[in-house]
Amino acid sequence: MAYFLTADGGTESLRARVYDLAGNCLGSVAVPYETKFSAGARAEQDPEDWWRSFVTASKGAIAEAGIDPGDIESIAMATTSCTVVALDKDGRALRPAIIWMDVRANREADAVLATGDDALIVNGGGRGPVSAEWMIPKALWIARNEPEIFKAAHTICEYQDFMTLRLTGERAASLNNVTLRWHYQTDRGGWAATMVEKLSIPELLTKWPARIVAPGEVVGPISANAAAELGLSTKVKLVQGGADALIGMIGLGVAKPGQLALITGSSHLQFGVSETPLNAPGVWGTYRDCVYPGRYIVEGGQTSTGSIIAWLGRMMNGTMDLDELNRKAQALEPGCDGLIVQDHFQGNRTPYTDPLSRGAIVGLTLAHEPHHVFRAIMEGIGFGTRAILDAMGKAGYRGAEITVGGGASASDLWLQIHADTAGLPVCVPASRDAPSVGSAVLAAHGAGHFATIDEGIEAMVRPGKRIEPRPREMALYNEIYEQYLALYPALKAVRDIGKGA
Repeated sequence: MAYFLTADGGTESLRARVYDLAGNCLGSVAVPYETKFSAGARAEQDPEDWWRSFVTASKGAIAEAGIDPGDIESIAMATTSCTVVALDKDGRALRPAIIWMDVRANREADAVLATGDDALIVNGGGRGPVSAEWMIPKALWIARNEPEIFKAAHTICEYQDFMTLRLTGERAASLNNVTLRWHYQTDRGGWAATMVEKLSIPELLTKWPARIVAPGEVVGPISANAAAELGLSTKVKLVQGGADALIGMIGLGVAKPGQLALITGSSHLQFGVSETPLNAPGVWGTYRDCVYPGRYIVEGGQTSTGSIIAWLGRMMNGTMDLDELNRKAQALEPGCDGLIVQDHFQGNRTPYTDPLSRGAIVGLTLAHEPHHVFRAIMEGIGFGTRAILDAMGKAGYRGAEITVGGGASASDLWLQIHADTAGLPVCVPASRDAPSVGSAVLAAHGAGHFATIDEGIEAMVRPGKRIEPRPREMALYNEIYEQYLALYPALKAVRDIGKGA
């Protein structure tokens, strides 16, 4: 029998799963780790926590699956992207990892845009903005603010690459991450060498891993040390994965031009597949060879989505009953009795790419209760998704339906709100664990069971349910959406008062 070990390294935990060749999950264990937040929209993690969580979760998942560890053929991982790590020559972290949602590097992002480099084509067609989340702004922040760390760093890479190094000893980067967030372009000369030279950090090129491995390709066998810790054979192959959301596209079966993927969790990401390049304001990309050889990926994203629901839970001091909130929220009319939420609690990724934008709840009265706010958050996130799809449409990319994976796919109410606010059918595969299923497809492909990733999708990804938009609710949301769109410029004007004085 052929079995595959996957890891989904997310914002709050790492979940290991064991899959068979038919795409069945046989064992699943999650181990949480800590994120430390501080002023200035900073968020950090200890990379050693990722490894400890992976070892514990993997052993647990294999035990739960009830299989012989010797039958594991390969491993593939989906991890957070833009989670930047500075390592010494022994692969140990010199400082906590600056995770994806950390936007301290907004000034450095402006400096990247100011270079006017050709590699900026993926940022709104070269007109920007550049996100403070991405690799080069964060590396520049380290160089400017922690020069001793930057100088000492033998390797500057991502979560995925740290795990690759720990598993195999190979200093290798994922083609998925470097095209997505490092301004690497397979069709435009590779590394953004002139950009880092203009930023006066040319040595960054030597600190990045020199070897680049595409998703689905074999990095190498796991090392003796890793095998011993995991209780596996050194014959196990590590197959390259990538950013959780992009690997989630595979797990959703979104591989053909015209399809749309909505990956949900702490954040939302929207992706489409194109046979031709597409670069325009309000969208990111396109990224060639990022997931599928010879195809382009167009992107949008919301920084805070599921994390806003988690925030509401904290504000309710642990008293949030999701079943009760869903039941009461379901009975409300669209608009939640006058409430509108701007979903920028940790800045805006697209279509504005404004790290300084903040969340807002507008229209509150003393009659509103927690379930009003709960539903209004879902609606605000739905409107944020629609704004991104509208930007993609203006750029020339339109989808006929949305395929959803992740946390929001567990909520019938949220799925219906997404269908009604976007005016598009929403599909949910049989498995909601898109990054893990996508990793399993890659692991099976890399182990030689499928000639292409597409063949793996056909064999391992199964369809589920479909939710149609409702005409009455669509009409109501169309009116509220215009109010939502007016919030951003109005609140930005309030934020900017006095800044020019």
